[in-house]
Amino acid sequence: MTQPTYRVEFVERTGLKRLEVGRGYAKLLMPLKGNENHVDVLYMGAYTVLAEAVAAIPGISILDTTRFFPILKDIYVAFRKSAASDVTAEFRLSEAELEALLADLERKGSATYIAEFPMHDADGTEVAMGRVTVKLLSHGWKG
Repeated sequence: MTQPTYRVEFVERTGLKRLEVGRGYAKLLMPLKGNENHVDVLYMGAYTVLAEAVAAIPGISILDTTRFFPILKDIYVAFRKSAASDVTAEFRLSEAELEALLADLERKGSATYIAEFPMHDADGTEVAMGRVTVKLLSHGWKG
């Protein structure tokens, strides 16, 4: 059976770029171009898309997608400063956290983690803080 992949056209339209992605890790870039608001800074919705993706990819990286899928339970973006440039974010789950998530998935069909991370503009200034709760669920999960 082919492994299902997760693709969201809305996210693709933002031009979000994967800078580095690996087991339990994601570093992504949200481009300013095409995502600017009426005063030429990054639109708040673009921060939210960046937060969602950078939080979810580390969990997705360990999933057998024929058995499990991710959803978001909640998302919070604390805006710090306007960004008139591309914005990057990165998040990593430790190997111990990954193993605990996999154990929960096998034992109860669900696992949850909270991703907290800063977002930086092109100069390295923190422009926002993300906090996302990600749930990993089995296809047969009956919450």
